[in-house]
Amino acid sequence: MPESACGLICLSLAAPDAETLIRQAEPLLALADLVEVRLDAMRVPDIAVFCRSCAKPVLATNRPLWEGGGFAGSESERLALLDQALQDGADWVDLELRTEAGLRDAFLRRARAAGKKTLVSWHDFQGTPDAESLLGLVAAMRQTPAQSGKIVTTAHNPAEASRVLGLLEQSSPDFPLSAFAMGEAGKITRLATLYLGGHVSYAAADAASGTAPGQIGIRHLRELCCLFAAGGSQA
Repeated sequence: MPESACGLICLSLAAPDAETLIRQAEPLLALADLVEVRLDAMRVPDIAVFCRSCAKPVLATNRPLWEGGGFAGSESERLALLDQALQDGADWVDLELRTEAGLRDAFLRRARAAGKKTLVSWHDFQGTPDAESLLGLVAAMRQTPAQSGKIVTTAHNPAEASRVLGLLEQSSPDFPLSAFAMGEAGKITRLATLYLGGHVSYAAADAASGTAPGQIGIRHLRELCCLFAAGGSQA
């Protein structure tokens, strides 16, 4: 399965154990460019077996409660699990911009030194900030040691969906940016971002197992990409 026109499709998985992750991923790997594993959803965050079995790059995420995730432990425990995931074979790592700056930047430098791809992220589950605030987030991300950024808001109307997609003008080869919106009004941004310069869009295993509001099943997202590409070739 070829990559999307401009961006990558990431299969986002949240399961209690590695065996379930493997069962979920295997029939869908051909549709994905990379696979996100949510450590905060696992009873025992051990992904070594999954990484060995996965034919696509693995992105490790350990989302804390304060960023809409499920990890309730200390920051040192949270980052230690991410460190272990990288040692166990994860190729990419996602760390929240709101992580304490000293811990955040030290972790990102370690990951980069180990040859891993680093992503710094920011999520708003309530709404979409104004354009000036969004641009400020991009500027703050560029000041970190991360190699790419991810900004995800919640869109309540088309104007908010358009506002977050407008951030993609800030994406560049030296700092690619993922930007899209959650919620019903934001669904279109999960497809549009792939064709407007977005780095990564995230998809669920199916419509019932999304890891974020409005997330589309990966089969459906790939079908939409194929339809979009076919329509463009006939214009």
